[in-house]
Amino acid sequence: MNFASDNWAGAHPSIAAALVEHAAGFASAYGTSELDRKVEQRFSEIFGREVAIYFVATGTAANSLAMTAVARPGGVAFVHREAHMMEDECGAPEYFTGGARLCPVDGALGRIDPDALDRAIRRYPAEFIHAGQPMAVSITQATEIGTVYRPADIAAIAAVCRTHGLPLHMDGARFANALVSLGCTPAEMTWKSGVDLVSFGGTKNGCWCAEALVVLNPEIGRDLPFLRKRAAQLFSKSRFVAAQFDAYFVNDLWLETARHANRMARSLADAIAASSKLRLAWQPEANEVFAIMPMETFAALQDAGAVFYEWHTPHGYAGVGKDETMARFVTSFATIDEDINHMTSLLAS
Repeated sequence: MNFASDNWAGAHPSIAAALVEHAAGFASAYGTSELDRKVEQRFSEIFGREVAIYFVATGTAANSLAMTAVARPGGVAFVHREAHMMEDECGAPEYFTGGARLCPVDGALGRIDPDALDRAIRRYPAEFIHAGQPMAVSITQATEIGTVYRPADIAAIAAVCRTHGLPLHMDGARFANALVSLGCTPAEMTWKSGVDLVSFGGTKNGCWCAEALVVLNPEIGRDLPFLRKRAAQLFSKSRFVAAQFDAYFVNDLWLETARHANRMARSLADAIAASSKLRLAWQPEANEVFAIMPMETFAALQDAGAVFYEWHTPHGYAGVGKDETMARFVTSFATIDEDINHMTSLLAS
């Protein structure tokens, strides 16, 4: 019953097999092998247009390089108040960009509000040199609280970006989970809605260590080959990242694993909703479930073997009472029915 994080899950057997398959022999280094080129082309097919791909080790590296690619002197990037980039990356985007700042923007259920975004950007007028200058907007898909931006939501934010001449970045650490939840195509969820760059995550969805920065707008990121090298993210044996993505895309494994994780989250949410002790904080839309419970119930569940995290209450959320806490449960490709059934039994007892 491990619901701590999809980062805790191992590698999917097909991913592990691909790593073993490509472990022998020789292949040209630094992203120049036939396998690297094959996977790069596959990314273009998936997104429905020619894209530039930069393999990196972590989502933090992808996000930080995305911001570095669009950085400006005195730059300010706009993100949701509780975005991963804001709260969980130890200042890496600021560090890699050489001092750009992140400006928090409000919005319900983890999603940036377009009107709030427009107001935040207007606080940095071009003629006021002391404040710095806007350089980008970033949205998280799925969000840090398990909700998703629909294409219309993304388009509304992209319209604000275009008004101010800013690129739009998507932190897609759980890209596949959001995609299958929405039932749309990668193109519809990204460039057709106005997204310019994507941090494309595989690690949370069955890969061992595979992330990529996907540049959808050819006018952006010309210096990324050099920026990635300077950030120590250009792997000599990059074929091992390519091998993971190669297996990830075969027969749409990446969508299958995401659908499974989302189904497990829905089953867990149903069990929580039926409980007399717990209640859902909001409806899950991907593979994260947030629940409110008495502190004594939190302790009892953990004592019974359930692994999950206490979670900070989102800004402006007033649904947690005295002697209660909020908890996060995350499902993955490795979550099985027995985990859900056991948890359901605990909740009913």
